[in-house]
Amino acid sequence: MRDSAKIRFARQLRREMTPAERYLWTRLRRRQLSGCRFRRQHPLGPYIADFACVEKRLVIEIDGSQHGESGIDARRDAWLRQQGFKVIHCWNHDVLARVDQVLASIAEVLAIPHSDG
Repeated sequence: MRDSAKIRFARQLRREMTPAERYLWTRLRRRQLSGCRFRRQHPLGPYIADFACVEKRLVIEIDGSQHGESGIDARRDAWLRQQGFKVIHCWNHDVLARVDQVLASIAEVLAIPHSDG
């Protein structure tokens, strides 16, 4: 996908967020979590991350049942890790039912010092 097409697609995904993505975004935006800036539906290489904190090299993916055994997800995660990103997967249900626990888990990862190497 060309960069301009990927950007258009990311914008479309921002407009059509799932309820879980929308709910988590209300808790991540405006540096509410650990003072970190998150971007939603953020293009990274050939992929679009649900949420990314570029400064801390963290990607958060919100998964529904369709992600259970996805080879595409495994390839994306491997590529992101090769680029130095940590990847966290959260289930839709957990975000909607236990958002404080999800946020605490994300905050724990954000507190780990990031290495540039």
